[in-house]
Amino acid sequence: MAHDPVVDPGSKDVKRLNRLSRELDQARERLADQLSDPDVLVRELVAVGEGFQLSDVDPHSTPGFGGNKRAGKAALAAGEQRLSGLQERLYAESKGGGKRSLLLVVQGMDTSGKGGIMRHVVGAVDPQGVRHTAFKKPTDEERAKGFLWRIRQALPQPGEIGVFDRSHYEDVLVVRVHDLVPQATWSKRYAAINDFERRLVERGTTVVKVMLHISRDEQKERLAERLARPDKYWKYNPGDLDERAYWDDYQQAYQVALTRCSTQAAPWFVVPADRKWYARWAVQQLLIEHLEGMAPQWPPADFDVAAEQARLASS
Repeated sequence: MAHDPVVDPGSKDVKRLNRLSRELDQARERLADQLSDPDVLVRELVAVGEGFQLSDVDPHSTPGFGGNKRAGKAALAAGEQRLSGLQERLYAESKGGGKRSLLLVVQGMDTSGKGGIMRHVVGAVDPQGVRHTAFKKPTDEERAKGFLWRIRQALPQPGEIGVFDRSHYEDVLVVRVHDLVPQATWSKRYAAINDFERRLVERGTTVVKVMLHISRDEQKERLAERLARPDKYWKYNPGDLDERAYWDDYQQAYQVALTRCSTQAAPWFVVPADRKWYARWAVQQLLIEHLEGMAPQWPPADFDVAAEQARLASS
């Protein structure tokens, strides 16, 4: 009976492969540094500040990145290990009693690339430290409990990165556009959201809010691709075309939500998303920048290290 050959982890071939792998990682990191300005944070380039106008943001632009699609994919790959390491430290910190967490809120028009962010950015870290929630149309029970009730149930626990695919902002976006509740009701929600997010930050959660901003033409192309390819039919929803008819209303609703709810505690970031590769890289960088700002720490050992080393040596 044939057996697969046993590879000696100390063999020259394995050592050579490991060395080549390290050199490839280092080359990717150098490439990312060359194509992005290390002295400029992405968060500073895409933040919603005073006088912000959504219509002034070019959805096809690539703030902070000077390369093409191929280079962008390489830079995204180069950042995976960095993001994963920071996420692991945050998760480990909670095992030592740490209470901090991070919440990534992702909003955007239909086809803006929210799913791609989940797969290519969030999907690169350890799933045990991630809590992902995709918010759909609220149930009757959820509506009866108030618009923030279901949001509170999905918040990340200490050490986790929480990810909202759509969020509480739907209650000042789709609700506003379609007049689902009286204006007197939804107009009060901006202040309620600001208060909710401020309290969340005070309890130790860093909030990163991202709008993926695509153009109307790009959305049309993406919808057309879904209709042209059988392997994309499952992603097509006729309701997306219905919502497209309200494009201008949604842009206005976003403008108000972005400016009224971009606070010092929880600012908004508008990421140009006509180029999927750029949007993924930019969101990855936003997560890295915020996690590095948090500077999560490895927890100290809760046992006698020297004693355990001695026990191991004698075992």
